[in-house]
Amino acid sequence: MASQTINGKAFEYALLLEFYERLNKITSVSITENEPYQNAKGCFDSFVEKEQETFRITASAAINFLIDIEPRLSNAINKEDVLVLEIVSDQAGQTGDVRDVLLIRSLQKWEIGISAKNNHRAVKHSRLSLNIDFGNKWLGVPCSQNYFDEIKPVFDMLTDLKASDKSTKWTSIENMHQVVYIPILDAFRKELLRLDKENPSIVAENLVQYLIGNEDFYKVIKGNKKVEIQAYNLSGTLNLPFENVKPKAKIPKLKLPSRLIEIVYQDNSNTTLLVSLNEGWQISFRIHNASSRVEPSLKFDINLVSAPHTLFTNHIFIA
Repeated sequence: MASQTINGKAFEYALLLEFYERLNKITSVSITENEPYQNAKGCFDSFVEKEQETFRITASAAINFLIDIEPRLSNAINKEDVLVLEIVSDQAGQTGDVRDVLLIRSLQKWEIGISAKNNHRAVKHSRLSLNIDFGNKWLGVPCSQNYFDEIKPVFDMLTDLKASDKSTKWTSIENMHQVVYIPILDAFRKELLRLDKENPSIVAENLVQYLIGNEDFYKVIKGNKKVEIQAYNLSGTLNLPFENVKPKAKIPKLKLPSRLIEIVYQDNSNTTLLVSLNEGWQISFRIHNASSRVEPSLKFDINLVSAPHTLFTNHIFIA
């Protein structure tokens, strides 16, 4: 397991643990000890005590704030109203749910989710290959045959290189950026613009929805002696009151984009495209090879460069 993954899973467990520690004194709480929970616990347990403490302190700072803005976490209707804490399987992300930790009150027909990030902000890591129809997969609108015809020579070349010698490294490809990355990025850019032109208003909205998920959630980003909390409140399910108990801060709803404005290369880069949409959304797509050895697929590191000013963000500094 990659260290980034281990850190991420450990942080998920720390959040779950701190939610439990903080809330079980004031309300009925149970933990779903499923396989993802065991995996996350194993990752957390692999760290020395001092590092575990850092995870927990960071998680605790975020949780204190979340309890203030989510009154239903600490308020139950009655004794049967149990708050269930659950770590979600990674498979959920493939169906458009980016949440890692769920907090559920079935009796209130209520839940919120947390996307836990450890020192990184990437929204998504998506692949491109000859077999992947990104239009269909991401946007619900299929790519054209022209797109596949355009990327075929590049991926065929990579397939041949791998077939001739499985240990061939990417570094052995001369002018790799010009030969591999730029043709693929150009084809991707052209196709995304075409899809948007032929499906106005659908593509922009679906692209953001694909990247940030189809469920409202809080993103908790663990940094160095700080934690950042972002509220992705697209459907208005976050920040609800409990009876007459109101949240201590207001989380506005986020507006999805309806229009793709432009797709350009980032300044001084031939590996990153910037996709600008209306409502203040901008997304970067950085293409890279996922492993050191040549394979007929490439990966995108997709980041949210800017979001609408209505994206609620809170920075908490930890001494």
